[in-house]
Amino acid sequence: MISKIPHKKYVGIWMDNAHAHLIHIDAESENHSLTSKFTADVKEEALNKSEKGMHHKEQQMQASYYKEIAGEILKYTNVLLFGPTNAKEELRNFLSKDVQFKDIKIDVLAADKMTDNQQIAFVKKHYRSTTTSL
Repeated sequence: MISKIPHKKYVGIWMDNAHAHLIHIDAESENHSLTSKFTADVKEEALNKSEKGMHHKEQQMQASYYKEIAGEILKYTNVLLFGPTNAKEELRNFLSKDVQFKDIKIDVLAADKMTDNQQIAFVKKHYRSTTTSL
């Protein structure tokens, strides 16, 4: 009996500390976005109570944001994290502490703000240059 080789799934995630845009390069999935719950209003409200409380709230909500992205990442074998802030490195560090992600190839690249079409082109170019199966 011939066993099927699983199809590798590729996703690019343009992200900053507030938004994550998931870019799928296969036709089966639609691109979508995730947003951090730590908004300017939440920050101001927490800061009015105390600076320490604001930092605690920010860390708590950032961890929740990263967990939400991590849940999406588990669906893929190859992930490209890119964007203008250090959020992509923070997420990679967050994921490295969890054994569920040990078999997922995660690339991290710096990138400026981009339009949706530029993000799609960036992800396609990255995977075309790193794989032969696309």
